Amino acid sequence: SAASVSLCPSLCSGGTSHDGSSSTSSSPHTTRSLDRALEDAVCSGILNLSGRKLREYPGMNYDLTDTTQADLSKNRLTEIPPEVCLFAPLESLNLYHNCIKCIPEAIINLQMLTYLDISRNLLSVLPKYLFNLPLKVLLVSNNKLVSIPEEIGKAKDLMELDISCNEIQALPSQVGRLQALRELNIRRNCLHLLPEELADLPLIRLDFSCNKITEIPPEYRKLRQLQHIILDNNPMQSPPAQICLKGKVHIFKYLNIQACRMDKNLSLGHHLFGSLSVDYSLSCS
Repeated sequence: SAASVSLCPSLCSGGTSHDGSSSTSSSPHTTRSLDRALEDAVCSGILNLSGRKLREYPGMNYDLTDTTQADLSKNRLTEIPPEVCLFAPLESLNLYHNCIKCIPEAIINLQMLTYLDISRNLLSVLPKYLFNLPLKVLLVSNNKLVSIPEEIGKAKDLMELDISCNEIQALPSQVGRLQALRELNIRRNCLHLLPEELADLPLIRLDFSCNKITEIPPEYRKLRQLQHIILDNNPMQSPPAQICLKGKVHIFKYLNIQACRMDKNLSLGHHLFGSLSVDYSLSCS
């Protein structure tokens, strides 16, 4: 169906840029405005170099070590500039829509970093050391990720995680340790299963649309704070698609009924097993 066609555009293509401007070499005017942006950043601690077609970091001659916010989005950077990894007070780093293939270990210097947007790049791996940062928001959609490391469970402060539009096959159970997580977007991946451990999280929004998921675990009935559940374009069997179409209330009713049935079957099984063991002990006496 048209809805299942990938909406993830190609990266780092030439011609027209993301903001609609054509690829041209920088003029003296833009060079002056770049210098001005760097001078402003020295004073304000806010570095904004978004949409300048930069292939390398231009701030070598400026002392930007007091920078708290850096926006390098919509450029052509192939790496996270080493200089940026020395901005010790940095709290927010936006690298959206570049050509970055890996996250350097030097990023662990940024021990104040709570917001990282590195979506729409060329990442194939999220390194383990990334989760030693105090991140509250991590946006890594539209990359080439095939897995998420178990170390993600260390990110105790993480409130929003967007790993949509990747090629992830499975989520590690350690995602269930993200006790601050409010929003989880795993849309458009290659997931077949949802981890039961997510049921213990304070999720408000969960989007797992456009995957290969057939079942919502009955444990998810415990997601009391969940306000939005988005699950279209999955081959749903439990709950059946017609119940999923009716929305959250009906989905949760179904999950409660399933859980009750499982509890009854379990208690019945215990009862039968108990009777059998008594009979067996009697027959052997």
